[in-house]
Amino acid sequence: MSAIRLLVLGAVKQHGRAHGYQVRNDLEYWGAHEWSNAKPGSIYHALKQMAKQGLLHAYEIAPSTAGGPPRVEYELTEQGAEEYFALLREALTTYDQKMDVLSAGLGFIVDLPRAEVVELLRRRVRALDEWREAVTTYYTPEGGPQQLGHIGEIMHCWVHSADAGKEWTLGLIERIEGGAYVFAGEGEPFVGVLAEGQENPFATDRTKDGMTGEAG
Repeated sequence: MSAIRLLVLGAVKQHGRAHGYQVRNDLEYWGAHEWSNAKPGSIYHALKQMAKQGLLHAYEIAPSTAGGPPRVEYELTEQGAEEYFALLREALTTYDQKMDVLSAGLGFIVDLPRAEVVELLRRRVRALDEWREAVTTYYTPEGGPQQLGHIGEIMHCWVHSADAGKEWTLGLIERIEGGAYVFAGEGEPFVGVLAEGQENPFATDRTKDGMTGEAG
Protein backbone atom coordinates (compact mmCIF):
# COMPACT_ATOMS: atom_id res chain seq x y z
CA MET A 1 0.00 0.00 0.00
CA SER A 2 1.28 3.45 -0.90
CA ALA A 3 0.84 6.31 1.54
CA ILE A 4 0.44 8.87 -1.24
CA ARG A 5 -3.03 7.63 -2.26
CA LEU A 6 -4.36 7.85 1.28
CA LEU A 7 -2.72 11.22 1.90
CA VAL A 8 -4.07 12.80 -1.29
CA LEU A 9 -7.58 11.39 -0.95
CA GLY A 10 -7.72 12.46 2.69
CA ALA A 11 -6.45 15.96 1.96
CA VAL A 12 -9.04 16.46 -0.77
CA LYS A 13 -11.79 15.14 1.51
CA GLN A 14 -10.93 17.63 4.24
CA HIS A 15 -11.47 20.53 1.84
CA GLY A 16 -14.49 19.09 0.05
CA ARG A 17 -12.97 20.35 -3.17
CA ALA A 18 -9.29 21.21 -3.52
CA HIS A 19 -6.79 22.03 -6.23
CA GLY A 20 -3.34 20.50 -6.40
CA TYR A 21 -1.59 23.41 -4.75
CA GLN A 22 -3.90 23.22 -1.72
CA VAL A 23 -3.27 19.48 -1.37
CA ARG A 24 0.47 19.98 -1.66
CA ASN A 25 0.43 22.86 0.82
CA ASP A 26 -1.53 20.86 3.39
CA LEU A 27 0.75 17.83 3.11
CA GLU A 28 3.81 20.04 3.56
CA TYR A 29 2.07 21.66 6.55
CA TRP A 30 1.84 18.17 8.08
CA GLY A 31 5.49 17.48 7.22
CA ALA A 32 4.50 14.63 4.90
CA HIS A 33 7.22 15.59 2.43
CA GLU A 34 9.73 14.61 5.13
CA TRP A 35 8.26 11.27 6.26
CA SER A 36 6.60 9.99 3.08
CA ASN A 37 6.89 10.05 -0.70
CA ALA A 38 4.47 12.98 -0.88
CA LYS A 39 6.72 15.14 -3.02
CA PRO A 40 5.19 17.72 -5.42
CA GLY A 41 5.51 15.56 -8.52
CA SER A 42 4.00 12.55 -6.74
CA ILE A 43 1.06 14.61 -5.46
CA TYR A 44 0.10 16.04 -8.86
CA HIS A 45 0.59 12.66 -10.52
CA ALA A 46 -1.60 10.96 -7.92
CA LEU A 47 -4.37 13.52 -8.40
CA LYS A 48 -4.42 13.03 -12.16
CA GLN A 49 -4.18 9.24 -11.96
CA MET A 50 -6.96 8.91 -9.41
CA ALA A 51 -9.15 11.20 -11.50
CA LYS A 52 -8.62 8.82 -14.43
CA GLN A 53 -9.47 5.89 -12.14
CA GLY A 54 -12.77 7.46 -11.11
CA LEU A 55 -11.75 8.13 -7.52
CA LEU A 56 -11.72 11.90 -7.99
CA HIS A 57 -13.89 14.20 -10.07
CA ALA A 58 -11.89 16.96 -11.77
CA TYR A 59 -13.40 20.40 -12.32
CA GLU A 60 -11.69 22.97 -14.53
CA ILE A 61 -12.07 26.45 -13.09
CA ALA A 62 -10.75 29.87 -14.06
CA PRO A 63 -7.36 30.08 -15.82
CA SER A 64 -4.42 30.50 -13.51
CA THR A 65 -3.19 34.02 -12.78
CA ALA A 66 0.26 32.93 -13.97
CA GLY A 67 -1.06 32.53 -17.49
CA GLY A 68 -0.95 28.73 -17.54
CA PRO A 69 -3.74 26.25 -18.23
CA PRO A 70 -6.95 26.35 -16.15
CA ARG A 71 -6.59 25.27 -12.56
CA VAL A 72 -8.26 21.99 -11.71
CA GLU A 73 -10.18 21.33 -8.52
CA TYR A 74 -10.75 17.77 -7.31
CA GLU A 75 -13.55 16.20 -5.32
CA LEU A 76 -13.97 12.64 -4.06
CA THR A 77 -16.41 10.50 -5.99
CA GLU A 78 -18.45 7.82 -4.22
CA GLN A 79 -15.85 5.28 -5.35
CA GLY A 80 -13.10 7.57 -4.08
CA ALA A 81 -14.71 7.82 -0.66
CA GLU A 82 -14.94 4.01 -0.46
CA GLU A 83 -11.28 3.72 -1.43
CA TYR A 84 -10.29 6.34 1.12
CA PHE A 85 -11.96 4.58 4.05
CA ALA A 86 -10.67 1.18 2.94
CA LEU A 87 -7.10 2.51 2.85
CA LEU A 88 -7.56 4.27 6.20
CA ARG A 89 -8.79 1.10 7.91
CA GLU A 90 -5.96 -0.92 6.38
CA ALA A 91 -3.36 1.62 7.52
CA LEU A 92 -4.52 1.40 11.13
CA THR A 93 -4.93 -2.37 11.25
CA THR A 94 -2.06 -3.99 9.38
CA TYR A 95 0.87 -4.59 11.70
CA ASP A 96 3.62 -4.52 9.07
CA GLN A 97 2.77 -1.23 7.41
CA LYS A 98 5.61 1.09 6.60
CA MET A 99 5.82 4.04 8.95
CA ASP A 100 4.61 6.50 6.29
CA VAL A 101 1.41 4.50 5.78
CA LEU A 102 0.68 4.30 9.51
CA SER A 103 1.45 8.02 9.83
CA ALA A 104 -0.98 8.81 7.02
CA GLY A 105 -3.65 6.76 8.77
CA LEU A 106 -3.09 8.61 12.03
CA GLY A 107 -3.53 11.91 10.20
CA PHE A 108 -7.12 10.97 9.31
CA ILE A 109 -7.98 8.82 12.31
CA VAL A 110 -10.82 11.10 13.44
CA ASP A 111 -12.77 10.44 10.24
CA LEU A 112 -13.84 7.13 11.81
CA PRO A 113 -16.01 6.52 14.90
CA ARG A 114 -14.13 6.22 18.17
CA ALA A 115 -15.22 2.63 18.87
CA GLU A 116 -14.17 1.49 15.40
CA VAL A 117 -10.74 3.07 15.74
CA VAL A 118 -10.18 1.27 19.04
CA GLU A 119 -11.16 -2.04 17.47
CA LEU A 120 -8.88 -1.48 14.46
CA LEU A 121 -5.98 -0.69 16.76
CA ARG A 122 -6.70 -3.75 18.89
CA ARG A 123 -6.52 -5.83 15.71
CA ARG A 124 -3.12 -4.30 15.08
CA VAL A 125 -1.98 -5.33 18.54
CA ARG A 126 -3.22 -8.89 18.01
CA ALA A 127 -1.43 -9.06 14.66
CA LEU A 128 1.81 -7.87 16.28
CA ASP A 129 1.47 -10.52 18.98
CA GLU A 130 0.81 -13.26 16.42
CA TRP A 131 3.77 -12.22 14.29
CA ARG A 132 6.08 -12.06 17.30
CA GLU A 133 4.99 -15.47 18.55
CA ALA A 134 5.46 -17.03 15.10
CA VAL A 135 8.98 -15.63 14.89
CA THR A 136 10.19 -16.30 18.41
CA THR A 137 8.83 -19.86 18.36
CA TYR A 138 11.77 -20.86 16.19
CA TYR A 139 14.04 -17.80 16.49
CA THR A 140 15.27 -17.51 20.07
CA PRO A 141 19.06 -17.94 20.12
CA GLU A 142 20.12 -18.91 23.64
CA GLY A 143 23.24 -16.81 23.32
CA GLY A 144 21.37 -13.76 22.05
CA PRO A 145 21.38 -12.37 18.49
CA GLN A 146 25.19 -12.38 18.34
CA GLN A 147 25.10 -16.19 18.33
CA LEU A 148 24.17 -15.93 14.65
CA GLY A 149 26.76 -13.29 13.89
CA HIS A 150 25.71 -9.80 12.90
CA ILE A 151 22.89 -11.30 10.81
CA GLY A 152 21.13 -12.14 14.05
CA GLU A 153 20.63 -8.43 14.66
CA ILE A 154 18.15 -8.28 11.76
CA MET A 155 15.46 -10.34 13.46
CA HIS A 156 16.37 -8.86 16.84
CA CYS A 157 15.60 -5.43 15.37
CA TRP A 158 12.23 -6.59 14.02
CA VAL A 159 11.21 -8.21 17.32
CA HIS A 160 12.20 -5.06 19.21
CA SER A 161 10.20 -2.94 16.74
CA ALA A 162 7.15 -5.17 17.25
CA ASP A 163 7.38 -4.74 21.02
CA ALA A 164 7.73 -0.98 20.70
CA GLY A 165 4.87 -0.87 18.21
CA LYS A 166 2.61 -2.77 20.57
CA GLU A 167 3.48 -0.50 23.51
CA TRP A 168 2.77 2.62 21.47
CA THR A 169 -0.50 1.24 20.08
CA LEU A 170 -1.77 0.29 23.54
CA GLY A 171 -0.94 3.79 24.73
CA LEU A 172 -2.92 5.31 21.87
CA ILE A 173 -5.89 3.05 22.62
CA GLU A 174 -5.78 4.17 26.25
CA ARG A 175 -5.76 7.84 25.25
CA ILE A 176 -8.65 7.38 22.83
CA GLU A 177 -10.73 5.40 25.33
CA GLY A 178 -9.98 8.14 27.86
CA GLY A 179 -11.74 10.69 25.65
CA ALA A 180 -8.90 12.19 23.61
CA TYR A 181 -9.79 13.86 20.31
CA VAL A 182 -13.12 14.34 18.55
CA PHE A 183 -14.13 11.46 16.30
CA ALA A 184 -16.78 11.03 13.62
CA GLY A 185 -20.28 11.60 14.96
CA GLU A 186 -19.10 13.44 18.06
CA GLY A 187 -19.01 17.01 16.80
CA GLU A 188 -16.57 19.17 14.88
CA PRO A 189 -13.14 17.48 14.81
CA PHE A 190 -9.83 19.26 14.57
CA VAL A 191 -9.02 19.81 10.88
CA GLY A 192 -5.39 20.51 10.12
CA VAL A 193 -5.74 22.33 6.82
CA LEU A 194 -4.67 25.81 5.83
CA ALA A 195 -7.22 28.43 4.87
CA GLU A 196 -7.00 29.86 1.36
CA GLY A 197 -4.10 32.32 1.32
CA GLN A 198 -2.83 31.34 4.78
CA GLU A 199 0.96 31.17 4.91
CA ASN A 200 2.40 27.72 5.47
CA PRO A 201 5.20 27.96 8.07
CA PHE A 202 6.59 24.58 6.98
CA ALA A 203 6.53 25.16 3.23
CA THR A 204 9.54 24.37 1.08
CA ASP A 205 11.27 27.24 -0.69
CA ARG A 206 9.55 26.35 -3.96
CA THR A 207 6.14 26.59 -2.31
CA LYS A 208 7.02 29.91 -0.66
CA ASP A 209 7.96 31.25 -4.08
CA GLY A 210 4.30 30.98 -4.96
CA MET A 211 3.83 28.04 -7.28
CA THR A 212 0.12 28.81 -7.45
CA GLY A 213 0.08 28.61 -11.22
CA GLU A 214 0.16 24.81 -11.19
CA ALA A 215 -2.70 23.42 -13.22
CA GLY A 216 -2.97 20.20 -11.24
